[in-house]
Amino acid sequence: MNNYETVFILTPVLSESQVEEAVNKYVDLIKEKNCEIVAKENWGLKKLAYPIQLKKNGFYTLIEFKGEGTVVADLELAFKRDERVIRYLTTKLDKHAVEYAVTRRAKVKSAKA
Repeated sequence: MNNYETVFILTPVLSESQVEEAVNKYVDLIKEKNCEIVAKENWGLKKLAYPIQLKKNGFYTLIEFKGEGTVVADLELAFKRDERVIRYLTTKLDKHAVEYAVTRRAKVKSAKA
């Protein structure tokens, strides 16, 4: 099993419930493909570096998961078909990136506490 991380940006015109519904759709898709969700982070509404589809803000979400490589193609196809998603990026994590992700999550957790 490989480690993956996907970040996607949803259009800012969605309500909080619509954002949660869209995120749950992709979490369910990943689980449906027999993958394990390692972490899910909602980064909230952030300003984009440059306008995309005339939008200057977007809802960012990060999902880390473990699974086979075939799930990435299915996930990115779903992103392409969904008009709520304005950008996405899925990367395969090597051992160093996995270690970094674990320490980053620990820092965020301790900062919130």
